Amino acid sequence: MTARVLVVDDIAVNVRLLEAKLTAEYYDVLSASNGPEALKVVSVNQPDIILLDVMMQGMDGFEVCKRLKSDPATAHIPVVMVTALSETRDRVHGLEVGADDFLTKPVNDLALFARIKSLVRLKRATDEWRTRAATLVDDAANRSFADMDFDPARCSILLVDEAKTSARVADTLKQRGYEVDIAHALARALEMAQGHDYHVILTNDTVAGEDALRFCSQLRAHEKTRNTPILLGVVPGDNAKIAKALELGVNDYVLRPVDRDELVARVRTQVRQKLLDDQLRATYAQNLTAAVTDSLTGLNNRHYLESHFVAVSRRLEGAKKPISLLVLDLDKFKSVNDTHGHMVGDEVLKGLARRILGNLRTMDTAVRYGGEEFLVLMPEATLAEATAAAERLRRAVADQPFDATVPAGKLTATVSIGVASTTAGASGLHEVVKAADGALYEAKAAGRNCVVTAGPNPRHEDPAPRALAG
Repeated sequence: MTARVLVVDDIAVNVRLLEAKLTAEYYDVLSASNGPEALKVVSVNQPDIILLDVMMQGMDGFEVCKRLKSDPATAHIPVVMVTALSETRDRVHGLEVGADDFLTKPVNDLALFARIKSLVRLKRATDEWRTRAATLVDDAANRSFADMDFDPARCSILLVDEAKTSARVADTLKQRGYEVDIAHALARALEMAQGHDYHVILTNDTVAGEDALRFCSQLRAHEKTRNTPILLGVVPGDNAKIAKALELGVNDYVLRPVDRDELVARVRTQVRQKLLDDQLRATYAQNLTAAVTDSLTGLNNRHYLESHFVAVSRRLEGAKKPISLLVLDLDKFKSVNDTHGHMVGDEVLKGLARRILGNLRTMDTAVRYGGEEFLVLMPEATLAEATAAAERLRRAVADQPFDATVPAGKLTATVSIGVASTTAGASGLHEVVKAADGALYEAKAAGRNCVVTAGPNPRHEDPAPRALAG
């Protein structure tokens, strides 16, 4: 995995040393010699990860990190602080301003490359969701990590540890307001993780004599826990295990014996990141739904129909099963808008959508195709079956007034319906719609409020041009 790495240090020899190591592993390396320069480089080049020295003249690494994480344009970029400082309070301070990890000078190569690969992998997963959500109205894609406030009381943590050591850690997290569940065996922990949406899973590297790395790999293999942050407790100096854990998808680690403040800071970082990722995924799902849904009626739109028809045809093609299509058009709908206004017209359209849905099978798909025209896709329905369904739907519209306030008290309307059918794989959507639309034209010409069918397996012939409105 290659990536663009920014090295920030005010000592030139340190920069050159890291540049040499990273270049040898085929990373694209940028450099900056002070905080203000680093901020400029980040704004122009958008690196995948930043290796940031703490003790720099003028603007130190803590301030640089704070500014990066408070800017929505750069908050998603991982920052690893490279420092000679070894005090826990320095690590906690760095975590509080948004640092993703610390590496102590002189930097261990195994730990360095493992951390880069892990953080870049996680960043790219988040970037994918940011890209998908980039056009959202509420601008969720640009919401920063620093903006993600949360109530710990609404966040749950699964603690996996032996009974004699778990109480202290659990008490520390509960004092900060988190809900904490405890598992004393890995098998039980996996079962609990599958049954609950935890914000963080915190486990020691060994639990009751069992290797927890296998447990971590199982979490990543299950869809339910694939994106749940994992925080691993390890002994200092075990760089090989740390590297392996990060390779397996562990998000972060904390050294034992655990410092309470550092534990809380690392948990908070992981919870905030999960909440941000969950929000991006949820917003994307909402956006995807909006992209294929008609906002007025709640039915699917024509964009959805295009892809759905292809999927249905592929599924039914082997068995040569029929696919039928209804095209419905409200009769003289323009006069409704002209006489009563568009608000009443909208109520009629929504009422028609409800009646269509109320008269379909669960496997059928209703679509607002545009204006007052609706389509119904009926998989495995013969032409005769679709025609019978169209007649039932026509009567459901004509026999019951619409819930719309008009001077006469009740508003009635009718629909004309064209029906076409094909064998899966024999025709494309465009041809079936044309055939049904031609039948609809004939229904209009025949006096409206009726159903007309087209022949089977429509091809590319154009139907007669439509000259009737409404």
